[in-house]
Amino acid sequence: MARPSTHIWRLLKWGRTLARHGALRGIESDPNTPAPIKRLARIARFGTRQPDTPDYAGAFRDIGPAAIKLGQTLATRPDLVGEEAARNLLMLQDNLPPVDFTEIRASIEASFEQPIEALWAEFDPVPIGAASIAQVHRAVTTEGRQVAVKLLRPGVREQFARDISTYEWAAAHLESFGGEAARLRPRLIIANFKRWTNRELDLRREAASASELAQHMVGTAGYEIPGIDWDRTNGRVMTVDWIDGIKISNTEAIRAAGHDTAELASRLVLAFLKQAIAAGFFHADMHQGNLFVKADGTIAAIDFGIMGRIDRRARMWLAEILYGLTTGNYKRVAEIHFEAQYVPSYHDVDEFATALRAVGEPMRGKPVSELSVGQMLDGLFAITRDFDMQTQPHLLLLQKTMVMVEGIATQLDPAINMWDVSAPYVRSWIRDELGPEAALADRIREDTGTLLRIPELVRRIEERFPPKGGAPEAPPLPKVELMWERRRRKARGRGMLGYAFAAVAGGLAAWAATMQGWIG
Repeated sequence: MARPSTHIWRLLKWGRTLARHGALRGIESDPNTPAPIKRLARIARFGTRQPDTPDYAGAFRDIGPAAIKLGQTLATRPDLVGEEAARNLLMLQDNLPPVDFTEIRASIEASFEQPIEALWAEFDPVPIGAASIAQVHRAVTTEGRQVAVKLLRPGVREQFARDISTYEWAAAHLESFGGEAARLRPRLIIANFKRWTNRELDLRREAASASELAQHMVGTAGYEIPGIDWDRTNGRVMTVDWIDGIKISNTEAIRAAGHDTAELASRLVLAFLKQAIAAGFFHADMHQGNLFVKADGTIAAIDFGIMGRIDRRARMWLAEILYGLTTGNYKRVAEIHFEAQYVPSYHDVDEFATALRAVGEPMRGKPVSELSVGQMLDGLFAITRDFDMQTQPHLLLLQKTMVMVEGIATQLDPAINMWDVSAPYVRSWIRDELGPEAALADRIREDTGTLLRIPELVRRIEERFPPKGGAPEAPPLPKVELMWERRRRKARGRGMLGYAFAAVAGGLAAWAATMQGWIG
């Protein structure tokens, strides 16, 4: 474990990088920033020249790989970093210069304990992409299959571990200041960030995530997950089927290929809703570089290092919130926030419903080009402080992905209305999952499960209270005082007699002294 001086040194070094990009100005000017943090920011920027316009994305990129990932996470938190910083961080691209192929070859051969030629007939030494955690190469297996090979950067696990330990230390101290810093729950934010990045740093888990998502998306027309080559996958290397397609950001090429961009946008939104609401397991890194359009119009997704998971109860709340916002039922949306304990019970549900109306009503019936889900989230964040809502870390990835999906859908179809696209699917899911038939089916399933557990419950009771058997019941036995119990009883009696004698003697002495005039 690093010493406090090590953490402070790292924070000051990162602070100077932030200062050179003008990124500390917001921290110093925010009235909610604790005084010790402001002092640390002033020390960090001492002697630096700050630009007029802050470049938060540039600062996080210069700090290093872990900061790039943290910056992308903070891009979804305008309540934490401010709207200006959040917008700037959305432009943070996760690309770095590639690692020399000599190091890559050595890493592959060490992890598989065999030459690279034994696994791939061809292996392009020039990567097709290099990010903060890994880089990707095109290859051909010895069986002749076209594949993409993803490899961790050497030493990246150790670097992330060092940086995240400092994030944890800083978050714990920030939260200890109380007030707004405690409400935003920075320790939980970093804990979730650590869990997400640890998943990204184990490529076997990424391969398993891709396999699980593919299983959930079976039967979804026009959406594809590449297959995994498990024989050429381990913790540091992952091999998947090669995807031939046009990047979804290249709208001109997509239109030139004859694809309907408006239909693609709707299909992308519905695929995300199926993952998040129906499956509770979604691709949480759906930026433009991770989505392709194949020749037949199929949307193919790649890079499953960051995945989100939501339990069934939270999914039901989410579906009702989305549907309530699309239909203008703000009272029900407010009630769900209280049922989920997102809002403390001492607040008024009707007042919260009115605040939600102020956020949702301007958006209804308008295309994303005028008002967006991102703006809705900004509005929701703005009222969290008034109603003492704590950060819900399990929803952070969902919020981030919603903003990403909206951005891509808008680029494909500027006139898309996210509410109109979402409402039929959400309405159908609510009917299937929360309607009378679903409630009856849930009750039958739960009650049947209870009935089937009764025999096992009886067996456990019998084990705890076994039958008396064939022997006659034993007669009552007399109480016999044991020797050591007798000695303890006599010792207690002598002790009490001594206390009584001392009390009487003390009283007589006090009376005699009073009679003689010595006291009183």
